[in-house]
Amino acid sequence: METTLRGVGVSHGVAIGEVRHMGTAVLEPPAKQVPGQDAEREQGRARQAVDAVAADLTARGNLAGGEAQAVLEAQALMAQDPELMSDVERRIAVGSTAERAVYDAFAAYRELLANAGEYLAGRVADLDDVRNRIVARLLGVPMPGVPDSDHPYVLVARDLAPADTALLDPALVLGFVTEEGGPTSHSAILARALGVPAVVALPGAGELPEGTVIAVDGSSGDIFVNPTGETTARLESAAAERKAALAASSGPGVTADGHKVPLLANIGGPADVPAALEVGAEGVGLFRTEFLFLDDSKNAPSEEKQVTAYRQVLEAFPEGRVVVRVLDAGADKPLEFLTPADEPNPALGVRGLRTLLDHPEVLRTQLTALAKAAEGLPVHLEVMAPMVADRADAKAFADACREAGLHAKYGAMVEIPSAALRARSILREVEFLSLGTNDLAQYTFAADRQVGAVSRLQDPWQPALLDLVALSAEAARAEGKSCGVCGEAASDPVLACVLTGLGVTSLSMGAASIPYVRATLAKHTLAQCERAAAAARTADSADEARAAAQAVLSGE
Repeated sequence: METTLRGVGVSHGVAIGEVRHMGTAVLEPPAKQVPGQDAEREQGRARQAVDAVAADLTARGNLAGGEAQAVLEAQALMAQDPELMSDVERRIAVGSTAERAVYDAFAAYRELLANAGEYLAGRVADLDDVRNRIVARLLGVPMPGVPDSDHPYVLVARDLAPADTALLDPALVLGFVTEEGGPTSHSAILARALGVPAVVALPGAGELPEGTVIAVDGSSGDIFVNPTGETTARLESAAAERKAALAASSGPGVTADGHKVPLLANIGGPADVPAALEVGAEGVGLFRTEFLFLDDSKNAPSEEKQVTAYRQVLEAFPEGRVVVRVLDAGADKPLEFLTPADEPNPALGVRGLRTLLDHPEVLRTQLTALAKAAEGLPVHLEVMAPMVADRADAKAFADACREAGLHAKYGAMVEIPSAALRARSILREVEFLSLGTNDLAQYTFAADRQVGAVSRLQDPWQPALLDLVALSAEAARAEGKSCGVCGEAASDPVLACVLTGLGVTSLSMGAASIPYVRATLAKHTLAQCERAAAAARTADSADEARAAAQAVLSGE
């Protein structure tokens, strides 16, 4: 009998296939004592295993490229964290085996993060994965992960580590479903980059029997268990229509009545550029520069290294628009040379622009490198600061840009509710706004973006979030300036229409989402988008807002 479950759809498309479960890792090695004379040997084993796991994660990142590479390189650094390694060696010195020492040292660090209020919940999941890989290597057993199969299947797991998600083979893994995670988790972002349909935050996903046929709708978040022929036919028909619309879609983003909405790509570095060009991105709306800083957590990259990387991206979009976000460090992206190690609440502490203003030499080097990278190129360079709270922040950033001799537009990200509420004030110092809806939702609802239990509050359809978007767009229009969206909200085709109706002037997203958004915008007029936006804002919940907007756009 067919039953329907509802999770959070995070990657468009439909997948129909049999369930295969992710293997369970060996979590806890036996507690055995080793003689003191063996301590040095055990410490050597631990170091070799750590180095091997770090090398494997780096190699996986190199194969995957793009945003996945940055995530996996961060995990590799985590594996080789000197404080963790020192704790491992100390435990071995008092009698633990290498594998038990690794397990206990990582468990202690995990507990510290959990007691900090789980603001680093996403990093805790990554930490668990690194620990499991090291322990499995020391025990001499395979690292459980994506199951072996000769036939395509739907992967079901409690959660997916970035190392697993990054190298999924779309020819075999039709889609995936997880119990944990949220719409802005690492796995969700990587799923969109891969173009694999995915649903996260599905309670009881692990209880789906192996081999059961399920249909996954990555747009709605619906899971149909033992789907009927009628359901299968309906989903396949909708998928075929969507595919045909995508194939016919090309050119710039525009509504049915000719209102232009530039569609830009979110990228993590030069490796993401080919995918953006392939789908016809009109430029880059969010160039995350963190990838350059993950190679060495103790030192900032040189100006020369930064110039080379930035120029690669700028050269790819002649006459196009490239919006660069300066380094956003802190919270779940700590850097040893920049961010405090003992903040009780990192997400509410020194992160983003606050970090850079505390280390002006790092900001100055980055801005100078951007200025040099853009020399002689016709590209329209725009540079924005993350985590701007007020006009004073915006002024400090604009002053730093001018002092560095940067000939570009200076902008501010709206990720803190105060920035949306006082957007006109901020726009007196900068030339554009860019809404980071992931963090804006996190701070608006006090809901950690990495915690699946509060994923409903991370839903970008929440009417309160739409109100803040509208405030920002209205302020930009009043000041004669632009206001884009670069958060994951822009990747939802229907929500993209609503954002357009709210007055947003550009949309930036993962490259894989651009064709979906382009095709959907082209079917609706600006007036329809405005009516859909108004209907969504009158709702009292995310589900009601989504349904109200869809009703308007479908002509109901």
